[in-house]
Amino acid sequence: MTLEAVPTETAEGSALFWGDEGFGLGFAWSDDGPVVLSHIVMAGARHALRPVPAVEVLTVAGGHAPASYRLSHSTTGRAQRHLDHTTSESEEGRTLTIHQQGNGVITILTLFRARSTPAVRAEVTVVNTGTDRVVLRAVPSLSLGFTSRFPSGDPLGDWSLTRGRSDWLGEGRWVTRPLRPDLLPALAEELTGHDPRGAVVASSSGTWSTGADLPVGLLTNGLEGLAVAWQIEHNGAWCWEVAEDTGGGRLVLAGPTDAHAGWTDILVPNAAFTSVPAVVAFGDSSAGAVRALTDHRRATRRPHPDNGGMPVVFNDYMNTLNGDPTTEKLLPLIAAAASVGAEVFCIDAGWYDDSGDWWDSVGAWEPSTTRFPGGLGKVIDAIRAAGMVPGLWLEPEVVGVSSPIAAALPAEAFLQRHGQRVVEHSRYHLDLRHPAATAHLDRVVDGLIERFGIGFFKFDYNIDPGAGTDRDAVSVGDGLLQHNRAHLRWLDRLLDRHPALVVENCASGAMRMDYALLSRLAMQSTSDQQDFAKYPPIAAAAPLSILPEQAASWAYPQPEMDAEEASFALVTGLLGRFYVSGHLNEMSAAQNARVAEAIAAAKVLRSEIAGSAPHWPLGLPRWEDAWVALSLRVPDGELVSLWRRGTEVAIELSFPHLVGRDVAVTTIFPTDLPEWETSWNSAAGTLTVRAGAAPLSARTLRLHVAPATSKH
Repeated sequence: MTLEAVPTETAEGSALFWGDEGFGLGFAWSDDGPVVLSHIVMAGARHALRPVPAVEVLTVAGGHAPASYRLSHSTTGRAQRHLDHTTSESEEGRTLTIHQQGNGVITILTLFRARSTPAVRAEVTVVNTGTDRVVLRAVPSLSLGFTSRFPSGDPLGDWSLTRGRSDWLGEGRWVTRPLRPDLLPALAEELTGHDPRGAVVASSSGTWSTGADLPVGLLTNGLEGLAVAWQIEHNGAWCWEVAEDTGGGRLVLAGPTDAHAGWTDILVPNAAFTSVPAVVAFGDSSAGAVRALTDHRRATRRPHPDNGGMPVVFNDYMNTLNGDPTTEKLLPLIAAAASVGAEVFCIDAGWYDDSGDWWDSVGAWEPSTTRFPGGLGKVIDAIRAAGMVPGLWLEPEVVGVSSPIAAALPAEAFLQRHGQRVVEHSRYHLDLRHPAATAHLDRVVDGLIERFGIGFFKFDYNIDPGAGTDRDAVSVGDGLLQHNRAHLRWLDRLLDRHPALVVENCASGAMRMDYALLSRLAMQSTSDQQDFAKYPPIAAAAPLSILPEQAASWAYPQPEMDAEEASFALVTGLLGRFYVSGHLNEMSAAQNARVAEAIAAAKVLRSEIAGSAPHWPLGLPRWEDAWVALSLRVPDGELVSLWRRGTEVAIELSFPHLVGRDVAVTTIFPTDLPEWETSWNSAAGTLTVRAGAAPLSARTLRLHVAPATSKH
């Protein structure tokens, strides 16, 4: 039954339901109140939400009431009144647009639902309808209450927050904590007549969008059977906050703001500004909300043959050549990579370097004349002759301070502050708003494709230029936002010209692992972590931020590793985009056979991975956990990678959705080492696994789930 955009009138005002019995959103408003998100419907069940203004707009002339640090309680948001709403439908999905007006602006809330996913993407456009300028300080993309019923008597008492932190070499460290008492303590603010002023805040202020806090989060209420996941789809500054009002909680999602990223914008009469996209996804549990977010990501990716193809990539960098490629070093690696089944061979950093000290001289991206006797083309031809697609590393957005390109391009083609080019770690940063900057990049990338037939690029990004640029911008944050959006347009044009080109997203590992980029690019390096024993928490947690099939966690076995250690390293990459490195040319036949077995397994699994849903049968991993697990739900069961890092022999994994089902366990990889003992408890939905003697070991398992039997 379709209930698309059904308006109703109530004694208190007007209401609108948008969706169907599977999933839908309810809105309400009155003559003296703004539009609020009043409830959601999932699988026929109605969940009431605390009504808060769905649109918040913070301006210089209309700040908060009462005063606070927050993105909510804006006087302009509270002043909005419903004008009209429209709906539309396309092959991609459904769209609802709600127009409101107040305080001299029209706000347009646009919600998009991709196909049948229980998730919506939100953007807000602000139009100045007055005669004076409107100075914007923050335009959140969505504000919603997430509490209503509270069996414990405390509106926030049953809720927990899952949030993530990253660092170079330590990406995706997730923590789940109850909102009460530490995150949002009960303040007895009702005695004052004012809402609390603080919030739990996560933000990013530069271009490393995931370098510290993560733009993804999760709120869960087990008693209510409701979970809300979100992601802010932006490759620059962003902010989200979870806060308490008297009587309930609210979630606000935003791009750059004045307080967190030095962003303001000025709207002259009739001018408009549109916020960055943000997504909320709903489920009856944390696993359900993550699955909804995963479905949204798949449904909104740029179409590309690689999305399901997932070719195995060998890259020569990690723990191997480390940025020092030569013909002599590469040719044996190329032969070895082809022999174990790699389908892409990427030459990483250093291919353009003649001096041995290239960091501050990059920008021209011309092949070295000293590293490759006979030319780089000879090496590229060897890759192609071995049956693999040739790839190159590139850091397109930077120019070294000693590069000839720094003088060849106009000063306006670089990010600036007060007339000076921004320098970070001996690099200038291109301003992709400027046509000379994008023309330079087009010449570089198109030229490499035409000259060498490159089919794969690893786009790296190793600096963060800070809050932005004040050239031709209202504020540094405004300049950065314009640049961020120009960067996305450049990528779109590049892929339009080269529709088969595969591009890896990398930024010192995963310092820019946001969905604005990953909706366009094929895969994501999840870390630069070179200690194979420390990698499992990063690999296991990655699918909370990105699609499993985009998560390229390095598998880098080495000749000095024993069989268990090499298998451990290979398992790390197996339930994602298989991304292999290592001195394969120095390995024994038996060692290379192990790598070949892992690659063969990856090729079998990739079609399942591309439609899977992640969950964590040991909970989200902590950095020092002795056991780490990642599970992917597939049509006939589960794919599980399990790493042991210590002396604990046995562990119990939880699969509550399989309670009452019969499960058989087989080993996917490695198959030549002793199998781990497993025991399935159908009544509890738990799998007990007992490892062998090696304290550092890993297995990838398949849980075959028998069809559910009907009970009469």
